[in-house]
Amino acid sequence: MHCLYTLRSLPQYSPAKTWRAESIWPIIQAVIGFGKVLVGFGAPDRAQSGFKGECVLQPELKLGIIYTIKSVQERQLAMKARSGAGSHPRPSNPSLVSRPISRRRFLQTLSAFAVGLLAPGCPPDKPPETPVPTYTPMPTGAPTSTPPSAPTATPTVGPTSTPPATPTPAPTPTPSPQPLSRVAIAQASSYDRQLVRQQVEALLDGLGGLQDLIGPGDRVAIKPNLTGGTGVAPPPGVPAIESYITHPEVVRALGELLRDAGAGQLFIVEGVFDPDSYPVWGYEEVAGQLGATLVDLNAPHPYGDFISMPVGEGWFVYQAYAVNPILSEIDAFVSVAKMKCHWSCGLTLSLKNLIGLVPTNYYRCSPDHAYRSDLHGCDGVFTTRLPRAVIDLARTRPIHLALIDGIRTVEAGEGPWVNTTAPVQPGVLVAGKNPVATDAVSAAVMGFDPTISYPSAPFLRSDNHLSLAHDLGLGTHRLEEIQVVGSSIDEVRYEFRPCWD
Repeated sequence: MHCLYTLRSLPQYSPAKTWRAESIWPIIQAVIGFGKVLVGFGAPDRAQSGFKGECVLQPELKLGIIYTIKSVQERQLAMKARSGAGSHPRPSNPSLVSRPISRRRFLQTLSAFAVGLLAPGCPPDKPPETPVPTYTPMPTGAPTSTPPSAPTATPTVGPTSTPPATPTPAPTPTPSPQPLSRVAIAQASSYDRQLVRQQVEALLDGLGGLQDLIGPGDRVAIKPNLTGGTGVAPPPGVPAIESYITHPEVVRALGELLRDAGAGQLFIVEGVFDPDSYPVWGYEEVAGQLGATLVDLNAPHPYGDFISMPVGEGWFVYQAYAVNPILSEIDAFVSVAKMKCHWSCGLTLSLKNLIGLVPTNYYRCSPDHAYRSDLHGCDGVFTTRLPRAVIDLARTRPIHLALIDGIRTVEAGEGPWVNTTAPVQPGVLVAGKNPVATDAVSAAVMGFDPTISYPSAPFLRSDNHLSLAHDLGLGTHRLEEIQVVGSSIDEVRYEFRPCWD
C-alpha cells in the first residue's frame, strides 16, 4: 500500500517514452526502503517497521532483490558524484547512471519486484495457533433441563489434494431427553402423628430432600387450606380437619422436617374466614410447638399495609394483587392442600389453594359476600375467570413445594355448603416440587384425566387450570412426563365423584 500510494502521489512527468533514473528516484527510494525491511538491510529500518521475523525468500528472488538494490545504490552514488555532492566512490558500472529505461520496462520490473515481495516467503515471527478443542465432561447424576451444546466441528488444516470418494456428513447432535418432573406418593391410613411424620419424610426423601429448597436460616411460609370458617357444620360424625380442612398433623410433620433442613423462621399463613379458625382447628398448638408464627392474610399485620405484587407479563385477571408483605419476604413457599373436587374450579389442590392468599375485602363483588367472589366472576360466569385467577396467583407467589393431604377428605364438593359433599378415606399423601405436576398426579389418583378439557369431569364449569399452567410453561400435567416415586398411581387410585350438581 505504501508503494501504491507513492506511485499515485508522484507529479505527472513528461509523456516521453523513457524515464531516467533521476526522474523516478522517489519510486526507487520507496522500493529500496521496502526491500531493506524484507531482506534485512539495516536494523534501524527493521525496528521502525515493526518487523520481528527473519525473511525467508527463495534464493533466486533474494539475489534479484539484492542486485536491484545494489544497482540502485550505485546509481545514487553516481548521481551525487555528477552533481558534485561530496566525495563518493565511483560506481562499478557507470553505464547504469545515464542509461534510460522505458516506463513500460520500469513498471514491468517494478510489478515483478512487488509480486516477489508479496509472495508467501516471509511468514510472521510465529504462526497463528489453531485453538485446540477441549473436552469438558458432563456432570453425572440427574439429567438437567438444559441440553448439552451442539458438538463443534474439529478444525482442519486445509483441503486435501484427494477428497474422499463419499463425503461423510456431519453428525447430527442428539438432544438430551428433558428431565421428568418427580412426584412422590405415600400411603397413610390415619393421622397418627408418628405415621404421618414417617410418610411425609418418605415423600421428601423420594423427591431428593429439601437441600435444594431450604438454606440455613431461611424464612419459610406454609399455607394450609382452611376454608369455610368455624361457623359451618362439618359432615355428620366427621370433624372438619378430617374432611375438608388440611389436617394440622400434616403441617406439623412438614414443619419439623423444614426445621431439620435448616429453616430459621416458619410462618403458617392463610386468609382465614374467622379468627377462630387457627385455634379451633389445632393450628395454634402446632405453631407453638414448631415455633411458627400464625399470619392471617386478610390483614396486613404485622405490617402497616398490604403491598401490590405483580403477576408478570401475560397476566389474565389483574396485573398485580394486594397481599400481606410477608409473602414477598419469605425464601420458600409451601402449599399444603386438601385433596378435593371443587364445584366452580373442578379441582382444588395446591394451585387452587392460592386463592386464599389475597384479602377477601379487596376481592369480593359485594360487601355481604364472605368469599372472594370477584375472582370467581361477579356476573356468575366463572368459566374463564376463576381458573385464570388461579394461574395469576401461581405466578405472583410461586410454589416451591406442594403437599396434598388425601388421607381423609371429601368428594363431590369442596365443603359442606355443597349438598353432594361426602366424606371419603383415600389414605394417600402426594408431594412434589412442581405444583402443576403434583396436582396432575393427584388428579390421576382421584380417577381423573389431568389433561381433559371443559366441560368434561372434573372441569364441569370452568377451563382446566392445569392446562393453562402447562401452556404457560409452569409445569407439565402430562403423566408420561412425570416420574412417580414411592407408591404408584394404580396402587392408590381412589375414584372421586365430581361435583355433578
